[in-house]
Amino acid sequence: MYRNHTCGQLRLADAGKKVTLAGWVQRTRKLGGMTFVDLRDRYGITQVVFNNEVNAELCEKANSLGREYVVRISGTVSERQSKNSNLPTGEIEIIADDVEVLNKSEIPPFTIEDNTDGGDDLRMKYRYLDLRRNCVKENLELRHKMAFEIRRYLDSKGFLEIETPILVKSTPEGARDFVVPSRMNPGEFYALPQSPQIFKQLLMVSGYDRYFQIAKCFRDEDLRADRQPEFTQIDCEMSFVEQEDVIEMFEGLIKHIFKYVKGIDYTEPFLRMTWHDAMRLYGSDKPDLRFGMQFVELTDLVKGHGFAVMDDAELTVGICVPGCASYTRKQLDQLTDFVKRPQTGAKGLVWVKIEENGDIKSSVGKFFSEEDLRAWAEKMEAKPGDLLLVMSGPAMKVRKQLCDLRLEMGERLGLRDKNVFAPLWVIDFPLFEWDEETQRFYAMHHPFTAPNPEDIPLLKTDTGNVRATAYDIVVNGTELGGGSIRIHDSQLQDTMFELLGFTPERAHEQFGFLMNAFKYGAPPHGGLALGFDRFVSILAGLDTIRDVIAFPKNNSGRDVMNESPSPIDDSQLEELNLTITLPEKKD
Repeated sequence: MYRNHTCGQLRLADAGKKVTLAGWVQRTRKLGGMTFVDLRDRYGITQVVFNNEVNAELCEKANSLGREYVVRISGTVSERQSKNSNLPTGEIEIIADDVEVLNKSEIPPFTIEDNTDGGDDLRMKYRYLDLRRNCVKENLELRHKMAFEIRRYLDSKGFLEIETPILVKSTPEGARDFVVPSRMNPGEFYALPQSPQIFKQLLMVSGYDRYFQIAKCFRDEDLRADRQPEFTQIDCEMSFVEQEDVIEMFEGLIKHIFKYVKGIDYTEPFLRMTWHDAMRLYGSDKPDLRFGMQFVELTDLVKGHGFAVMDDAELTVGICVPGCASYTRKQLDQLTDFVKRPQTGAKGLVWVKIEENGDIKSSVGKFFSEEDLRAWAEKMEAKPGDLLLVMSGPAMKVRKQLCDLRLEMGERLGLRDKNVFAPLWVIDFPLFEWDEETQRFYAMHHPFTAPNPEDIPLLKTDTGNVRATAYDIVVNGTELGGGSIRIHDSQLQDTMFELLGFTPERAHEQFGFLMNAFKYGAPPHGGLALGFDRFVSILAGLDTIRDVIAFPKNNSGRDVMNESPSPIDDSQLEELNLTITLPEKKD
């Protein structure tokens, strides 16, 4: 055996034991005639002591050890004179009597420590070294524990874990597919699944009334903090259920995991909010409720004062930022620059200060009287010392712009505490969304989402106002997951395809096997998919899902460690009957 204990296992009760440890050299230190080596493995760090007076040759060997050398060390557990309360093994050390170098290491490109000197790109290039850092290891351990507990919980509720195919049929709706050429079927392609949606519905037809899968999913879309081209879902489906049944089941799972990981015991039901209220009050279908600053509409108070920006606007809306009337002109200019950045796209920002002494100052004082501005303040329930931030423009656009500003203010004021959690359900989404460019409706979720039963008569007469029987679970401004009750009636599904612009032939071409399955008795069913990577990252207090994935891609969708994607050999292209045509480079 290379070891009989791990580097995180020994305690003071083990003093006097002869032990053998194996791991990586974290660091070495020379103090007089003593050499100290911190030996690290996945389980922790143990200090090893070499005494030049006892064994000069062994001490010299220890002095030659470099960072990240793989070594095996034998010795005796001893009480440590200078204890380290920051380490679980900090009360003991190993008095070495032998050391064997199992493998030497080049000097690593960055320090293998929590506070490393390696930037993101460097750490991703050498991800196998980054994974040795304790903070990264803890993220993967949390992921492992959550996966096991989720499986245990769902098993206790009667769910079966069933794998679904990775090579599937490409569909035009939703995000872009990753496609895979078929050698055995020239000119034809598989797609990698964006989700197991169709297969889990087929499992409901098959009678497996409670299915789940911790499933790999793939979407060829632009990346950001909570997106990767390949990601993991906790994918679930249930038969003979209504919306309330699904919400109750998975609220129970989420509460269980919060208690298991964070010790937070949610005894009350999660808040519920309609999509319309979320957009009206927060400008987002995934509002962050850790702080206030709800939107207040001022359109009726600002028209007809000669300020064209507001006179011509569809909507004028603002937020009251508590305690920020002391903001300087420089700080206010910075906020204006923030909303004008391309990501937000606003043309400007109006501010009103309610001074501590009751005075009012504003960037639009020449258009609005003090009485006018006090009416704004009254409607926004402002108090002395508060700052009003107001924006105007097309309704949906300006709400999203103000949402960006609200989140920025929450960040600046320290109101987005990662140790505080504000879960809620967003319900009553629109079933369709209108696309101006193509001049047609698209499914806001997917073509199999059932309309609210009350709105079925509106499908052809008032399509844009039909509500979906759909629901998202949101935590701290992040969509943790979402789902819907599915359409199980073939006639209603045909109507849905028609409204989405599918001809019967195209609908059958894309989804024929599901439509055929529904002819053989499809039960009422619905489900939900939780973003597993997002769930882990929220509970770990991280800003990006990349830090909870062992081998993630960068923001360009590239794995800089194994240099993929990459060209393939001409012989492979020939075998697949493919020809590559690259786009012309722009000057």
